[in-house]
Amino acid sequence: MNDTVTPPLSAQDCLVALMVAVSASDEDLRTAELVKIQAQVNHLPVFGDYDIDRLNLAAQVVFDLFEQEDGLDALFGLLRENLPERLYETAYALACDVAAADGMLRETELRLLEEIRYELNIDRLHAAAIERAARARHMRG
Repeated sequence: MNDTVTPPLSAQDCLVALMVAVSASDEDLRTAELVKIQAQVNHLPVFGDYDIDRLNLAAQVVFDLFEQEDGLDALFGLLRENLPERLYETAYALACDVAAADGMLRETELRLLEEIRYELNIDRLHAAAIERAARARHMRG
């Protein structure tokens, strides 16, 4: 067991961790997905006061958890503990954007998005609107 103490995750850390989880869900972090994560962190108001140096910490939490058998459950536990409910739909929207960033939704990404909808209790109608908007933003010409 790892004895190092990690600082609690901020709400922004949770958002980053969820985006990284979506990118890593198929065991292949694609450049388009990583660029999307960086762009979201650099430009969205929710990250306005985020310490960019914490991005690697949030990503490492995901990688460490994904090495464990129940890592995804542990990730959702961290999200429920540290992410305010008012940011659940924001988290889902960011996750959808990362999944759509490379123009292809893989089965593992779709399953993770379904799990995120369930774990964060995203209303099905709201989820459909968020998914549709992500698809529209990432449509190729």
